[in-house]
Amino acid sequence: SLQDVSKRLSLPMDIRLPPEFLQKLQMESLELPKPLSRMSRRASLSDIGFGKLETYIKLDKLGEGTYATVFKGRSKLTENLVALKEIRLEHEEGAPCTAIREVSLLKNLKHANIVTLHDIIHTERSLTLVFEYLDNDLKQYLENCGNLMSVHNVKIFMFQLLRGLAYCHGRKILHRDLKPQNLLINERGELKLADFGLARAKSVPTKTYSNEVVTLWYRPPDVLLGSTEYSTPIDMW
Repeated sequence: SLQDVSKRLSLPMDIRLPPEFLQKLQMESLELPKPLSRMSRRASLSDIGFGKLETYIKLDKLGEGTYATVFKGRSKLTENLVALKEIRLEHEEGAPCTAIREVSLLKNLKHANIVTLHDIIHTERSLTLVFEYLDNDLKQYLENCGNLMSVHNVKIFMFQLLRGLAYCHGRKILHRDLKPQNLLINERGELKLADFGLARAKSVPTKTYSNEVVTLWYRPPDVLLGSTEYSTPIDMW
């Protein structure tokens, strides 16, 4: 029944966002950095203002990937919860290009539907990105509600997803890895795009890109078949 489903939801089915949240943000056009070559990765780190690892307390381990581990943490300065994405550094390679890409883009992408990068911490062994903490993602949300969601919530989440994408595409940014796990949701029902490790600034004039992007199950058919010429529709599939 709907009552049973409602109990399993992490958010109420009749969730309402504050009116100001639905207002269109007026953001100035931003100049985005050019893609970094492998040789410039180490040098580029010296241009970033770094925070201190002692400022944050690690709480729980949230997940682990090939290059990074994500922890739930807390800021000693603000007492706010944060997400700590700890990226392991290889001595010969330096910081992975995905990390440099994510930092360079997120420093300039400021929007209510894009996860906020609060701080960057660089040590000899790791590069830690400090993000705002959201306690859920769309995959977990769907699992919690038994893959049943009210039409109202579908509209709210789609509105926020498309709003964040429109902001990125308006600044010629391709996310290239949209999937439920990369759409974060907080207790207020705010949805935010996350994980910009595969994102790219779209070149003008258009050039070819890698077809090894987007998690396999969510990859568009043309890219799945090897196409390297694509644009913003790659995020719409």
